[in-house]
Amino acid sequence: MNAYDGLIDQGSVIARLTEAVASAADELAGRLGASMTHAWLFTGPPGSGRSVAARAFATALQCPSSGCGDCHSCRTVQVGTHPDVDHVVPEGLHLSIRETREIVSRAARSPSLGRWQITVIEDADRMEDRTGNTLLRAIEEPPPRGVFLLCAPSPEDLLPTIRSRCRLISLRLPSVRAVTDHLVRREGVDRAIAQFAAQAAGGHVGRARWLARDEQGRARRRDVLAIPAAVATVPRCFAAAEALVAAADNEAAAATVERDASELSALEVAMGVGGSRRPRGSAGTFKDLEDAQRSRLTRSKRDALDRALTDLAGFYRDVLVLQLGRGSAPVPLTCADLGPALAATAAATTTEASLRRIEAILDARAAIEANVAPLLAVESMLLALHAS
Repeated sequence: MNAYDGLIDQGSVIARLTEAVASAADELAGRLGASMTHAWLFTGPPGSGRSVAARAFATALQCPSSGCGDCHSCRTVQVGTHPDVDHVVPEGLHLSIRETREIVSRAARSPSLGRWQITVIEDADRMEDRTGNTLLRAIEEPPPRGVFLLCAPSPEDLLPTIRSRCRLISLRLPSVRAVTDHLVRREGVDRAIAQFAAQAAGGHVGRARWLARDEQGRARRRDVLAIPAAVATVPRCFAAAEALVAAADNEAAAATVERDASELSALEVAMGVGGSRRPRGSAGTFKDLEDAQRSRLTRSKRDALDRALTDLAGFYRDVLVLQLGRGSAPVPLTCADLGPALAATAAATTTEASLRRIEAILDARAAIEANVAPLLAVESMLLALHAS
């Protein structure tokens, strides 16, 4: 076991990070470490393992044995309790400037255990420009043992001034075979289910794990992939849109309701709330919590809906593959379990129609991210699928 065991099918990335860890050890020993720098940007498509790679790198940097995976340092980094590793996961729509200032303040501390003060920021693309400028100042003038590990889908998702100061680590989606083997070997999933989940997820590791372990997740996917057959008439388009958005809302609410209640209860205890009355002067504190929870719920709804739209786009991508023919190099289908439906849709439509449908789905995803009302965006998308 070592720090990189959770990183799937990323041999070249592991080699670069291993070299940097060795260089970092040289720096700690007072020697020149040319392969180590203070700011790194991990990029790759969703599911490629950006945050896994960043956490593995942080683990190896803090480990006296360069990432053994078994020592106290490795275990505490992996579970998020190491005092010198600040792991930031933005939960709302954006990483606020207040949150970023707190991150910068923590990053300026000296490491308590004598190695590195590491700041990992997942979804760094959620920073607005002014938020990014706050972080930029810290990256431009880092503390002597400070290291920033940023994660984003692509370099273009960050300010040019930030990405120009980071060393780039690019990840790819792992192969279906690699994800299948990982689920079987590391997580004890039955191989048939692991194969299905890896293929249905298109190599997205987290989604494959979810599909392999959650029957409700598989049922949700089946409901989404029934939509192509449900848009035969305009009224059915509106009904399907309402059902799709409601399902995403319910999924998000189920994922956040317990945490919201726990946070509110903890704040009430901390503020000394008795009965139904809150102490004078506490309104602002409770409003901050409500705003944060509302933002988190909105993000959860968007993420749940985006997963559904990604599945739907995968269906029409497979239809297009069948229409174009797979040629001498077979292209794996993400919805291979829906072979008859794919074949029927491919035979009944044209490649142009499939491309228009994929474009409509991608437009809906972009519209929702740009704050268009989800129901309106999904209704427009399904009407476009119907018209195509």
